Amino acid sequence: MTSPTSFLMLYFVCGFSIALAATPNITTDQSALLALKAHISFDPQNHLTKNWSSTNTSVCNWAGVICGSKHLRVKALNLSYMGLVGTIPPHIGNLSFLVSLSIRNNSFHGSLPNELSHLTRLKIFNFGFNEFIGTIPPSLSNISSLQVISLGYNQLSGTIPSSIFKISSLQKISLGANKLSGPMSSIFFNISSLQNIELGENMLYGGLSTHMFDHLPNLQYLSICCNQLSGELPKIGNLTMLTNLNLGENKFEGMFSQLSTSNM
Repeated sequence: MTSPTSFLMLYFVCGFSIALAATPNITTDQSALLALKAHISFDPQNHLTKNWSSTNTSVCNWAGVICGSKHLRVKALNLSYMGLVGTIPPHIGNLSFLVSLSIRNNSFHGSLPNELSHLTRLKIFNFGFNEFIGTIPPSLSNISSLQVISLGYNQLSGTIPSSIFKISSLQKISLGANKLSGPMSSIFFNISSLQNIELGENMLYGGLSTHMFDHLPNLQYLSICCNQLSGELPKIGNLTMLTNLNLGENKFEGMFSQLSTSNM
């Protein structure tokens, strides 16, 4: 039979566990940003070195940071074109109210942390023109609100997770100028919201699905140039929104059929 003391110990252990589960707040956001700052090794314009401080100013007044007025949480982070060198720590996933995250045109390197998938409110994800390596985390597809994924001009390798193309809100995906490989047939374009697809300058191979354009009624731009694609060209269908189509420097055969676009 369990003694009363055992019950008492269990009560205090459970109580202690609950006490550790603090609700995220602006202090949580501040800690996440300071962790990011600690992973930056070069800040030529001193944007973060001088401005991001735990004592001098409110986090909502830090360079590149925008807070929402309703919840007073970090809503947007834009560190683009700052010449920063560094890596992205897993703490970035604690910015749980983040809607827009842009670090375009810097020298961030290393791999993309899986904790990015914790940013469930994220709509804009722009890490283009950096030096990231490794595989695109399939867990990004868990961010159901994503509208823009921009990872072009990095050093990413491996296959493109097909699950990304199941995000129903996705409007733009830019993965060009990386080292991505794998068969195009493994990618299923089935998102009516997609307007812009950039997969050029990679190492993708194989053929295209005959009906790959059937579920892309709002497609405006498509580039899959400079890969190793081959086979028959698909039926282009009635893409009335299409204005730019780049399939060059591949090994396709034949001609497009059912070409009916208003702006080409």
